[in-house]
Amino acid sequence: MLTTDHDAPGPDGGPLRGLTVLELAGIGPAPFACMNLADLGAEVLRLDRPGGRRPFADWHRILDRGRRSVTLDLKHPGAVAAALRLVERCDVLVEGYRPGVAERLGLGPLVCRARNPRLVYARMTGWGGDGPLAATAGHDINYLALTGALDLLGPPGGPPVPPANLLGDFAGGGLSLVCGILAALLERDRSGEGQVVEASIVDGTASLLGMVLAMRDSGAWPGRRGENLLDGGAPFYTVYPCAGGGHIAVGALEEPFYAALLHGLGLDPAALPDRWDRAHWPRLREAIGGRFARGTRDRWTEVFAGTDACVTPVLTLAEAPHHPHHRARGTYVADGTGTAPAPAPRFSRTAGRLPRPAPEPGADTREVLARAGLADAEIDALLAAGAAGPRGRPAGAQRSSSSPRPERRTLRRAAGPTGNP
Repeated sequence: MLTTDHDAPGPDGGPLRGLTVLELAGIGPAPFACMNLADLGAEVLRLDRPGGRRPFADWHRILDRGRRSVTLDLKHPGAVAAALRLVERCDVLVEGYRPGVAERLGLGPLVCRARNPRLVYARMTGWGGDGPLAATAGHDINYLALTGALDLLGPPGGPPVPPANLLGDFAGGGLSLVCGILAALLERDRSGEGQVVEASIVDGTASLLGMVLAMRDSGAWPGRRGENLLDGGAPFYTVYPCAGGGHIAVGALEEPFYAALLHGLGLDPAALPDRWDRAHWPRLREAIGGRFARGTRDRWTEVFAGTDACVTPVLTLAEAPHHPHHRARGTYVADGTGTAPAPAPRFSRTAGRLPRPAPEPGADTREVLARAGLADAEIDALLAAGAAGPRGRPAGAQRSSSSPRPERRTLRRAAGPTGNP
């Protein structure tokens, strides 16, 4: 069960409660990975750059939830020293820079793991840390194009269609990074040492293609784009337009599901061709599509409700949160700023809670630096020099009743052997 009370007392808080993550602020897949870690209960400290509002802040409203924010100008030696104090007390560091940038800032893995040998240093890359394209700019669409994934998507006879940035940035990149971090933390419990984890969007997307590659090699994916079993080519695994402009999704692969589909549509199986003969797919598509075109999306939703035909309405982003199934499970929640997905997956014993909304850059600078062991005088000097900010409250100032209550625990120093990685 998920509670939406960000600061509710009790033992719950997710299975990663007690884990501390330092995130070097970026955009896209690395913030998505850190959102997942925060959703699972980790404390995520985002190290922001000076300059006020973050780039794409509105787009990252959900990706940036569950953080505390520290603003440090890493071009200032004192700020780098303060960042390394945070590194000493964190379990994981996440960065999504191009290769070599973190090293030039003085926060590369050699320096950080020398300070904290138990640190899991997680790098989110596009092309990977080496290879001819390592230092080249790229976005989700470019990574999908080079792996072959983009060529799978889209209608037959048309150009490939990018699936927003879901497949590369978030599935191939962000979730791959989360998997690597959790695996490295598990290994650390055995060895006592951290390590560097590199997640490449190209590598992660290629791993998602495993079944499709096997289908192609075995002859089960012989067609071009939009002509195969799982890409909309099969008339029993595709999307059909309905009367009134809506669409219905059909996934009737297995025989009982296909029988339920035909029954709901009022089609006689004996009058239809063998569905596994691809030569008959155009005729079968015409028969099924013709029936769906006679009714609205909502009408067909009613017809197939409670059946195993694997027929569902194609909902818009505005409609989806209001579907009875999502409402019953709390799949989408109101986070105080809008609609957001609830944390996933769910746990029976270490239930999570909805993380607090995304912080303003630097909102927790003084508090977090103090918890890392910096004295008030050190923090005041960083603020006065412009190396940290925004300017916090003077030492000893009272917190207003509307300000969030600071956590009482201090950032723990990671224990373990000393020395270089």
